[in-house]
Amino acid sequence: MMRLMNTLSLSHAQVNRIQQAIREQPGLDGWLFYDFRHLDPIAYRVLLLDPSLHVTRRWYYWVPAVGTPVKVQHRIEPHVLERLPGDLLLYVSWREQHAALKSLLQSAKRVAMQYSPMNAIPYLSRVDAGTIELIRGFGVEVVMSADLVQRFEAVWDEKQLASHQVAAEGLRFIVDEAFGFVGTSLAAGRVLTEHALQQYILSRMQARGLVTSSPPIAAVNAHSADPHYAPPPQGSAPIRPGDLVLIDLWAKQLQPGAVYADITWTGFVGQTVPARHQEIFQIVRRARDAAVSFVQGRVRNGAFPFGWEVDDVCRRVIDDAGYGSHFLHRTGHSIGEEVHGNGANIDNLETQDARRLLPGTCFSIEPGIYLHDEFGIRSELDVYLSACDAIVHGQPVQTELVAISSAAR
Repeated sequence: MMRLMNTLSLSHAQVNRIQQAIREQPGLDGWLFYDFRHLDPIAYRVLLLDPSLHVTRRWYYWVPAVGTPVKVQHRIEPHVLERLPGDLLLYVSWREQHAALKSLLQSAKRVAMQYSPMNAIPYLSRVDAGTIELIRGFGVEVVMSADLVQRFEAVWDEKQLASHQVAAEGLRFIVDEAFGFVGTSLAAGRVLTEHALQQYILSRMQARGLVTSSPPIAAVNAHSADPHYAPPPQGSAPIRPGDLVLIDLWAKQLQPGAVYADITWTGFVGQTVPARHQEIFQIVRRARDAAVSFVQGRVRNGAFPFGWEVDDVCRRVIDDAGYGSHFLHRTGHSIGEEVHGNGANIDNLETQDARRLLPGTCFSIEPGIYLHDEFGIRSELDVYLSACDAIVHGQPVQTELVAISSAAR
């Protein structure tokens, strides 16, 4: 019984936080959560619901800016939302369902849902078009819940920030270990492939108590020009003197609530880095640093930028250098308990992310130039926003292409 009471108390507190967040959104009457067979994992996380609940019928949870929440559930599944506070409306037929929704929304004019106009933010687009049409049919304007979701999905607490720092420092150390492993392996005359380097990086993560959602990228030469290259167990390229090596690694601690770090470094196997490689790296570095400086300047002046603005600053550097067509992806992504989180992305290419970057959130800055059939350079770091600054953990950041010595020792 005590466990149930504690859960109920937690749910009440969470709903109070949700209502406070709604009231801070001008002109918003409430937040309508909807799910059918786990189409919306965001709803389960924000409402602190068990994601393993057996759900076969549609449910709705209306959280008004002020007043008592309302649950709309099917009669054969009346317990799905029992841990949440509020009044209960049960339905069996579709007519009863529509009547219940019309009743609870009768005084609402603007309602937030997990919806993104034109699917601009696919991470957020969890409510199907038919349900949006249904709610609009009651004379209600549906707006996207993006900034509300950020508050509950992307803003870290102090424990999460500490876990990110541990992960960032661990990955930064593994970068040095990985490039050192390349050098010592070649110096000893051992055959080393991309896949073997990937597996070595995974072993170093495990040794540091870090876990990852998918294996890191280890790519040489033309493979490094493929932003999402995955070295196969059989047939991956050998690493030899004169090769460019890109490693992209992401991981977090193995504990509840831990968040990711995600970084990318590049190196060249040889004593002297070719001028062409160095030129491309320095353009990428300048673009990266311009984006970080822009964010720092805005945040220190109390004006948190939008995701698209940061992308523009970064992309302009690469455009001006004549390589805009070789920058194939957005500048960065939100980072959270998943490596690609549900906060604002640094993007005005794949989408125009009009979400404002919020204090307590983290995102990557990772410009790249990809020269098909030659090589690719990407430089990635993570930026955490405090209330008054933009901070990069996992220092020092890369400022030069790493020269990997393979000379016998």
